[in-house]
Amino acid sequence: MMQNTSRWYLHPVFIFACSIISLATALVLTIYWYMEITAALEVIIKKFHIDPGQIFPSRTGMTILVLTLLVTVVLAGILLAFIYYQRTVRLFTLQHNFIYNFTHELKTPVTSLKIYLETFLRHPLEPEDIRKYSKYMLSDVGRLIDNINSILNLARIESRSYGAELTREDLVDLVENFCKSHGSLFHQCRITVHDPGKAYIYPVNILLFEMLLMNILSNAVKYNESKHPRVDISFRPCRQRICIDFSDNGIGIEKSEIKKIFRKFYQAGNVNGVDVKGSGLGLYLVFSIARIHGWKVTATSEGSGKGSVFTLFLPREETGDIHGKNLWKMVKKSVSW
Repeated sequence: MMQNTSRWYLHPVFIFACSIISLATALVLTIYWYMEITAALEVIIKKFHIDPGQIFPSRTGMTILVLTLLVTVVLAGILLAFIYYQRTVRLFTLQHNFIYNFTHELKTPVTSLKIYLETFLRHPLEPEDIRKYSKYMLSDVGRLIDNINSILNLARIESRSYGAELTREDLVDLVENFCKSHGSLFHQCRITVHDPGKAYIYPVNILLFEMLLMNILSNAVKYNESKHPRVDISFRPCRQRICIDFSDNGIGIEKSEIKKIFRKFYQAGNVNGVDVKGSGLGLYLVFSIARIHGWKVTATSEGSGKGSVFTLFLPREETGDIHGKNLWKMVKKSVSW
């Protein structure tokens, strides 16, 4: 937060507290002194038989009320300014952390690629070694592509460049086809789509929905220490909604982090000894895409090392129609800073 701790008296929290106390004290003293003066004048009036109307103004109560309202407005203004300042500082901190982490995420694979290429140029290698190092290089390239795609996808959503094309699709088929066509990306993870036995037809932007699936499944694979990573995708009715559950056996989420993980640029700390890396945009994109479609997404976990469940809440089919002209009205609200 870039505060000079040696000058505690310049800290905004201290200044804010002093301002509140000063204004409240001024209001209390003003009323107290006014009452004392009034009491003294009453004694003089009784002693010299003076007409009270000539001494006391007729709008005493109104004066105190206006004074109180003015001080209240000032206090509210200071409070709002303080809240705005705190949000600005938090945003600056998040952006600073994002730039630092994202730079590290780019620099690490680039440095690795440089080392491998220099090795190819300087040393004669056996075909088996070339094959092994090539796999490492492909892994680094994939890491670079993932990070770059996160930034591009965020820019596309916030600039509305995906358009508002909606088609009515069976979400079960979309999920199954996505898992089959992108199976090579998750070959180390067993992904099971449980057939609900019926179709779930909804208006959906296919590109955005696939982006949502990619981020949820990528997180489930990336943050998983199990020897046999798995993700179970199930559809179920839930009161007046339809739920899609993505259950994994990954590292889990601390309860204190659950409400924060969908924030832009937010990255959870060290979880169960695992250094969590990334751009801090994946789950924010999931949250934004869900809001764009009029859905809701939540996360639950029993704690560190116990896996997590991401749940999409969709309205019933008969209430799930979203018109294109209203789709991007939600974007501006959904993808705010």
